[in-house]
This record gives sequence, C-alpha cells and structure tokens, in this order.
Amino acid sequence: MIHYQLRCSGDHSFDGWFRDSAAFDVQAKRGLLECPVCGDTRVNRALMAPRIGKSSPVLDGKTGKPVAASVTAPESPVVEKDAVLPDKMRAVLQRLRAEVERNCTYVGPDFADEARRIHRGEAESRGIYGESTPEQAEALADDGIEVARIPWLPRADS
Repeated sequence: MIHYQLRCSGDHSFDGWFRDSAAFDVQAKRGLLECPVCGDTRVNRALMAPRIGKSSPVLDGKTGKPVAASVTAPESPVVEKDAVLPDKMRAVLQRLRAEVERNCTYVGPDFADEARRIHRGEAESRGIYGESTPEQAEALADDGIEVARIPWLPRADS
C-alpha cells in the first residue's frame, strides 16, 4: 500500500491509500477520487515530506518486495459514535475497516511487539492491526517501522 497526501482543485487536503502509484493514476484519471469536504473529483497528489527510515525495509520472503505498512486500530473508536460525518466519508471508513479486517491479522494489545518481530524477520511477514499507545506508535516510527492510525468506525452492519 502507498499513502498519498491529496489535494482537490478547491485546495482541500486529505489522505488516500492506494495499492500502488498506477492505481492512483487510474482512479484519478477516471474521476473516481472525490474530496471528502466538497465532493470535487479533480484530485491531485500534494507535496509530501519524504519518509526517511533508520533501517532497511522488511522484504517478503517469497516475493522479495517490501512488506506493506501495518495499520493500528485504537482500543476505542477514534470517531465518536454520535459524531456527524458526511455519509460518503462514513461509508469509506467502514469499507476501510472491512478491508483491514479481511486482509490483516488482529494482534490486539501486542501490536507494537508483533510489528517489531515482523520487522526483524522473527515472525511471518503480513499485515497486522491492533492497539498501541501514541508513545508505542512513535517508538515504532523512530525504529523505521511504518504504522498508521485510522479512524475506527463501528461496522456497517452493526
């Protein structure tokens, strides 16, 4: 997965996650990307600071490609249950949660330890999610281990 900072023609900034650079290009060209603030479909990549790691990326033992970033989910939802969110944004965040749950392994409060084991090659290379404190997430980033916090909405079917 690749993370881009995006900007619409209305100068609104927002994040986007894509399989690869080509996936972004295809979606942008077809007008499939939409600003969550104004709905504009004229979306481009914005300038971003480079990520400078302190160590080499973990490579998948079978493909030799870098392992995708792990995703952390906080113990309680980041977005309050009664928070007012645009319907489209709520739907996107619920789909994101479903994709993470479908494609990643839940490791609970052991997230930081498991991310380090994967990074060092001591555990199977795979996408994981679970709980971590802000301090644990910062320490992982300092060690060159990519993590991301995502708003964890209730499931769409709950």
